[in-house]
Amino acid sequence: MAADLEHKIEEVAPGVARLRIAFVNCFFVGMPRGRNASARDATPWVLVDAALSVGAARILEVAAERFGEDARPTAIILTHGHFDHVGALEALLGIWDVPVYAHALELPFLTGRGDYPPPDPTVGKGLMARMAPLFPERGIDLGRRVRELPSNGEAPGMPGWRVIHTPGHAPGHISFFRATDRVLIAGDAVVTTRQESVFAVATQKEELNGPPAYFTIDWDAAHRSVSALASLKPVIVTTGHGPTMRGDDLPQRLAAMARDFDERVRPRRGRYVREPAITNEDGVVFVPAPISGGVPWAAVSGVAAAAVAGTWLVRRFGKRATERK
Repeated sequence: MAADLEHKIEEVAPGVARLRIAFVNCFFVGMPRGRNASARDATPWVLVDAALSVGAARILEVAAERFGEDARPTAIILTHGHFDHVGALEALLGIWDVPVYAHALELPFLTGRGDYPPPDPTVGKGLMARMAPLFPERGIDLGRRVRELPSNGEAPGMPGWRVIHTPGHAPGHISFFRATDRVLIAGDAVVTTRQESVFAVATQKEELNGPPAYFTIDWDAAHRSVSALASLKPVIVTTGHGPTMRGDDLPQRLAAMARDFDERVRPRRGRYVREPAITNEDGVVFVPAPISGGVPWAAVSGVAAAAVAGTWLVRRFGKRATERK
């Protein structure tokens, strides 16, 4: 039976809540005070990621429920700038005049200077991967509202948390770790459902995985990032896609993924598998050519099914969003 795709809120840990908007998560970091809290009494809080545009109203609703009707975040911090993590930004920034923070290597894609390397539909062995050509790689332009994260690993407005640069899925991808209770907000450096599969996305089947393959542009960097996260030995892992995972065995599971990354996670064949895209603080420097024979196969065998699946996903998610209004 498919999981309910309604925009759900989950208490991950003290001061951390996960909101699922369709197939992607965003996070409210800060101790809640309730809807009746005044702006003067509200505790500082941060929104991590901005999900899809259809979720803007729900994000505002949850913010009001947790922090007060007039509450606004200290900042919005992005794990990275892919379309499904920035979709609601325009609507939110129209109401909240707050800074947006991201890693320096993400800024070209958030200031209108460049677009991400194209996704690779030949990896991942799933319909969501086949749909990748339909997903936008275009950057956005936040202008002066976006700022570079501090280089000392601090997260503005998130005391007690450490920022870890976890590239591979995106050049400036970051994760967050709170050592006091070993909570990890991993973004897409690892995810907890097989994001390449429409079935897994629809059911939210729990499964520890590497980054979504179709948008990962540097597999060696992705491997190093998984190893870095494993070294933190988290006991709660919440990610950009999929349910929150908990347990004393999580450090061992992450360590095993890092150790066996090439066999378990890295695709055997794909555009970026042997040769990564290269970027710098100005944007994309080099993109390898598509693999021979890969794109035509994906186009012929996948586009029709992807169109059907995409229509179903949009209608299902759109219906939920409409019902919320």
